[in-house]
Amino acid sequence: MPTTIASNTFQSPSRPVLPGTGFIRERRLLEYVPFSHATLWRRVKEKTFPAPIKLSERVTVWRLEEVHAWMDEMTAKHRAA
Repeated sequence: MPTTIASNTFQSPSRPVLPGTGFIRERRLLEYVPFSHATLWRRVKEKTFPAPIKLSERVTVWRLEEVHAWMDEMTAKHRAA
């Protein structure tokens, strides 16, 4: 008998789900945004993408709430165009 998975718990490996709250590091963030490392940092510098937070000397993260707000804003701009 085949195993079934409830539709609300299934996650496609090619389309991971971005958590709603918390922090995300750059490597994982780049799985969700449509640009490269260089473009991410250029947009941060231009203030067209949320600024990261330094948790320690070697740990930089983004607030997921700010990333979601940016995504919502980009979606609204795209729909308005």
